[in-house]
Amino acid sequence: MPKLKLGLPKGSLQEATVRLFKKAGFYVGINERSYFPSIDDDDIEVILFRAQEMSRYVEDGILDAGITGNDWILENSSDVVRVAELIYAKQSMRPVRWVLAVPNDSKVKSVKDLQGKKIATELVGVTKEYLKKNKVSAKVEFSWGATEVKAAIGVDAIVEVTETGSSLRANNLREVAVVCKSTTQLIANRKSWLDPWKKNKIENLALLLKGAILAEEKVGLKMNVAKKDLKGVLALLPSLKKPTISTLSDEKWLDVDTIIDEKVVKYIIPKLKKAGAQGIIEYPLNKVIY
Repeated sequence: MPKLKLGLPKGSLQEATVRLFKKAGFYVGINERSYFPSIDDDDIEVILFRAQEMSRYVEDGILDAGITGNDWILENSSDVVRVAELIYAKQSMRPVRWVLAVPNDSKVKSVKDLQGKKIATELVGVTKEYLKKNKVSAKVEFSWGATEVKAAIGVDAIVEVTETGSSLRANNLREVAVVCKSTTQLIANRKSWLDPWKKNKIENLALLLKGAILAEEKVGLKMNVAKKDLKGVLALLPSLKKPTISTLSDEKWLDVDTIIDEKVVKYIIPKLKKAGAQGIIEYPLNKVIY
């Protein structure tokens, strides 16, 4: 029986990835002492790897597919198939940024001011390429972690990943420039991608994961609306396509069901109520598949 060897990121993305898989319909059970989580799909074997290494293992065929950041694909110059962009991160559903940062009291105002200076980062290759594009010659050294601290005790600047900027502010650092933005990617080994069974399995996984991500920002909304108020209510409702409208036992009333962005619900519900909607119910979604 064929198996798909799938790499999931160990570390900062691990919890968010397990949560995403659950919404997509897969339960991943992780034992802290094991690098081989269980998954409720007999066709998949899961292995945990650091996101920084994932693309190399996929390129080499140790894994058929894996989830990692586009930043590490670029850093490793990995030749892999980018199957799907999965926009989620440790804390939010948006891309992360690798930023050039310096201490608040530094005289550095732009990347040009780092000529001949020293920069610490995990993302060495991408940082060197960024400096080259800006025609700046600086020493870039690899950082094994705690990179924010190093800006205060020896290096002139750092290049560090951030979602909100809170860690930079907490360490008295200010952002000078964005070196690159990165999203999470589902990638595949090129040989595995040519295998019809594996390709189909990976594509189905991508479909479900993207559906789960899309559902993170959406909610379902249903309500009862008198026929005389329907036009006014529909004018307030955005929808993926068109709201579903069903008749009720009382011929004067209709059931209206739709999907909307969660961020606008708090503004729309009071307006719907004033427009005549009753019995308004908001409910969560697991997947939205176009």
